[in-house]
Amino acid sequence: MTATVADAPVRAETVTLGRVVRFEVVKLVAQWRIRLVLVACLVAPALYSAVVSRQTSLPADAVYGRLMDQSGWAGSLTILVSLGTLLLPLLTSVVAGDIFAVEDRLGTWRHVLVAVRSPRRVFIAKTIAALTVTLTLLGCLLVSSAAGGLLSIGSHPLPGLDGHQLGSGELARTVVLSWLTLVAPTLAFSAVGLLGSVALGRSPLGLLAPVGLALVLMGVQVMPVPVALRVALPMNAFISYRGLLTEPMQLDALWIGLLVCLSWTALATLLAYRLFVRRDFTDLANDGSARRFLVTGLVPLVGLAGLTTVLVATTTGATGSGIDRPKLEDAVSRSFANLYVLQTERLHRPAVTVDELQASAECDKGGDLVEDEGAGSGWRCTVRWTLPGSTAVGTAVYQLDVRPEGRFVADGDGPKEVNGFFQVRGPAGDAPNPLWQFDGVVDLLDTPTKGQQ
Repeated sequence: MTATVADAPVRAETVTLGRVVRFEVVKLVAQWRIRLVLVACLVAPALYSAVVSRQTSLPADAVYGRLMDQSGWAGSLTILVSLGTLLLPLLTSVVAGDIFAVEDRLGTWRHVLVAVRSPRRVFIAKTIAALTVTLTLLGCLLVSSAAGGLLSIGSHPLPGLDGHQLGSGELARTVVLSWLTLVAPTLAFSAVGLLGSVALGRSPLGLLAPVGLALVLMGVQVMPVPVALRVALPMNAFISYRGLLTEPMQLDALWIGLLVCLSWTALATLLAYRLFVRRDFTDLANDGSARRFLVTGLVPLVGLAGLTTVLVATTTGATGSGIDRPKLEDAVSRSFANLYVLQTERLHRPAVTVDELQASAECDKGGDLVEDEGAGSGWRCTVRWTLPGSTAVGTAVYQLDVRPEGRFVADGDGPKEVNGFFQVRGPAGDAPNPLWQFDGVVDLLDTPTKGQQ
């Protein structure tokens, strides 16, 4: 007798998460637009820092823009400023905003799900791949911006946003930390991109979700909104690095921004996940639903913004715009004193310390008929100080342009020998005058009591 053995059933091999992630990363990098963006992130910042820092006309409107010819690190900080406007939201749109929608355009969802057999694993893999590529692009921007400036100008000290000197080593650490603060808001906008890509399918609106959100939040940021609402939005986290450039550091807004962005990241990712695993993949004509995106996406995020605003207001006690006369006077006098010490060193005059100067400022906004509070270009400050061993009181006048987010630009208005000219002449020749024009920052979350101390 001959025995026959039935063939054993063939069992499909389970695809591990790691293999799916690698596959998704390869798919992203294989796209020509991702490669083009990668090359741009590696080359454009370096060229900008190297070329602009050698020009006579510098981008004075940007923080550290006017100092690009003094230190290579200033170029990296200047580029960092522009990232929180549209560049990083645009990068998240190109990567995270398209990673799900591309499958709809190509009609490949059935092939992906047959191969992986787990919508949950597909979602996790695509999310990890999108974040990996996005953070890689962010790292390229950091390296490129720093390399261009350092190769062109070199590593030299710079004043912080309160005028105190940052040595080369401290400055390098601070610049790296400043770039790391961009990770949290980048994750938040990436999560919004994932949500738009899942909810809107092939519609181009999904691709533009992070950029659209950035434009809306930028509009809110330039308005005179309450400080609690300002710091409770993920856009404010892009400028929270400024607190690292003061002494002592202003870290309240930075930590709040970190928590806010992580909350947005978690909520937007969860909403995208729920929509994805409940989706009917048999419908090949799926173009997404704007109504579904509005109800299950934007409404919860708006609710989160309202909740975080209330929490910030109750925990910090911050009210109004966060900009008032005592805070501005304290910031201006502190910056002036630190920069006066720097000017003294450049002129090779007898050494003086900040405490010995006893600098104070008296600020006014638009005269007696205007309340001394809030942003605007009508601020005028008079700084007074005394030198050791002298009874004479020195005075200097500044015109201030104060932005709603707390940054101000102080423009010297005399006397000429102090702040009336952009250069000072010392024994070693002409040098930039640190008191002619300088940037500063007001701690919006500082209470009036602390601001007056």
